Amino acid sequence: MRADVDLVVPVKTLQRAKTRLVGVTDDRPALALAFALDTITAALPAVRRVLAVTEDPAVAAELRAMGVDSAPGPEGLNEALRFGAAMLRQRDRRCVVGALQADLPALRTAELRAALAAAESRAFCPDRQGTGTTLLLSAPGGELEPEFGVGSAEAHSAGAQALIGPWPSLRNDVDTAEDLELATGLGLGPRTREALSPVC
Repeated sequence: MRADVDLVVPVKTLQRAKTRLVGVTDDRPALALAFALDTITAALPAVRRVLAVTEDPAVAAELRAMGVDSAPGPEGLNEALRFGAAMLRQRDRRCVVGALQADLPALRTAELRAALAAAESRAFCPDRQGTGTTLLLSAPGGELEPEFGVGSAEAHSAGAQALIGPWPSLRNDVDTAEDLELATGLGLGPRTREALSPVC
């Protein structure tokens, strides 16, 4: 476990999440929730603390049952991440604050641990296409400076170490049916498997 790393995980309101997965399941909100819960469950043993930023009471209730803190935050991904990072920074001014995407349903704890161990200062992990970002880490005591969105990997590469290693589950975020098929090949978390069981 990286005892100096605290992660913020943004979770959209479930009704607005994963719109490109329409047709994959009859209950897209349940699948989005499963993604987030599997991601956070895998991340918890690798870091000191996880804070979810979400406006969705169903997400907050599930996380509360897991013992995970959550807080409502502003709209917009980068705004929510800055809000969550500021909350974590208030608890420890010298920690490494990280942002982890909530749609990594195949995430393996060991792979996240390996990526965190490889980070020497401010760092990011690009997605499998190399254009997006699945994980962003501040320098110890530094600002997170999230620039998620189209081309975020290039934006984050300015002054940050690229974490590219043998951690496919960390790089496989799921936005499309193809992404989900690849994640299934890596091994989905139990919540996601359950959410997909009626159509598998």
